Parts: sequence; C-alpha cells; structure tokens
Amino acid sequence: MKYLMLIHSNPITWAHPSFLHTKEGLALSQRERDELSAQLEKLFTELTESGELVVAEPLAAPIDTKVVRVRKGVRATTDGPYSEAKEQLAGVFIVDVATPERAEEIAARIPEAQYAGVELRPIATMD
Repeated sequence: MKYLMLIHSNPITWAHPSFLHTKEGLALSQRERDELSAQLEKLFTELTESGELVVAEPLAAPIDTKVVRVRKGVRATTDGPYSEAKEQLAGVFIVDVATPERAEEIAARIPEAQYAGVELRPIATMD
C-alpha cells in the first residue's frame, strides 16, 4: 500500500532539512542537531534498503509557487501557494509499505514530526 507523506514547515524559516531551521531546532545543541540529521539519514538508508522508499524530495520555497486554474478555457496563473497558512509543504515522501501502522511508524520517525507535522495520506488507485 502506497502512502504520501507531506512534510509541513514554516515558510519564514525555509531551508532544508526544515527541522534544523525551526525555532526549536535552532535552540538545540550541535550534538542534538547532528543526532536528528543522523536519524533522518538512518531512516533514508533503512527505507531504501527495504525497498519501501519510492521517492523523497524537498520542495522549493512557497514564494516560488504558482497556482494554475483554467476557467471557461482561460488559464490564470497566480503567485503563491494554493492555501494561505502558517505552515506550507516542505517536502514529500512516497513509501510502499505492508500496513498502515508501518506508514505511521515511518512518519513518526521523520524529524519534522517533532516540530511541525507530517501528513500521512493513502494513495488511491485509479480503478
């Protein structure tokens, strides 16, 4: 079963990995910051070796976002993210796992889950 994990972050402190640039992350000691980075690397390695990681990509800053809409055949492109919020999407993971519990376990191990949020969404089939 495939899941999309949407990593949320504050657009004011935009940088990757986002957990190191939050107010809480900046307050950590260098050792604690290094441990979080190692935690993320270990997770990437584990998911790659197990074949569960389909893709993981950081996203550019929300300021670079465009929203495209077509109404009555006319395309309108506007600047900015689709929604105005305190948090925006910072990156995505797609995993292919055996159970919903495994997807939750992985989401909880992403460091951003400690500082912002990781949205976990099953990927539907086109059937």
